[in-house]
Amino acid sequence: MKPKTQFSATILQNGNMNAAFVEFPFSTEEIFGKKGQVKIKAKFDDAVEYRGSLANMGQGFHCLGLTQEIRKKLGKTFGDEVSVELWEDLEERVVEIPEDVQIILYENLEAKELLEKMSYTHRKEYIRWITDAKKPETRENRKIKMIEMILSGKKGV
Repeated sequence: MKPKTQFSATILQNGNMNAAFVEFPFSTEEIFGKKGQVKIKAKFDDAVEYRGSLANMGQGFHCLGLTQEIRKKLGKTFGDEVSVELWEDLEERVVEIPEDVQIILYENLEAKELLEKMSYTHRKEYIRWITDAKKPETRENRKIKMIEMILSGKKGV
């Protein structure tokens, strides 16, 4: 395993959106041998773990997103300092598909094949959207809507 990289950074806001990121202050090419996206595992403030990617924003640096969930766990927001420890994630990324979703996919093989060809992130989005439903009827409606969206070529929710 490659060594872990550590740094401190200010949590920045992406435009006017409720989206946050930190700039990666090193060269991904020197550390990871990659110019584009780098899949990583990270630990923020030595407490909150995260699995994501360093994204090349085309502005001379890579950034690491901090989801609302992570910011909430850290008790931090835009402008706050955060310590980051990260390393390359070489494990395969697998989305666990619940049995009821597997059933509807086997009834719609074209949608199943299209879903399997999607990126890990898009597959994860679809499944999370379904599993986050609070009511059973919402979950059922989302499963049907997912099939329609996939078949219409929509990559994510």
